[in-house]
Amino acid sequence: MSNAFIVAMGIGTVFVGLICIVILCKILGAICCAAEKNVQTAETAPVAEAPEVIVNRQEIIAAVSAVLAEEMGTDVSAIRIHSFRKI
Repeated sequence: MSNAFIVAMGIGTVFVGLICIVILCKILGAICCAAEKNVQTAETAPVAEAPEVIVNRQEIIAAVSAVLAEEMGTDVSAIRIHSFRKI
């Protein structure tokens, strides 16, 4: 009876500790997100974003083509990329 009580108290202590850690993380996450949103709204002004220019476009397309060919199990020359844009 004594051993079972010690095991139950040990397991109970661990789970109570884990629940406290989870609750603490939720509270701190809510506080940090609220502070971050306040900072973002104060700093950001409505500015039109300029489209980003891809510097090494041909190299990126070549790398993507090679990966696609490898995944599809075909030759790189069999792949035709018609458009390439940032999502």
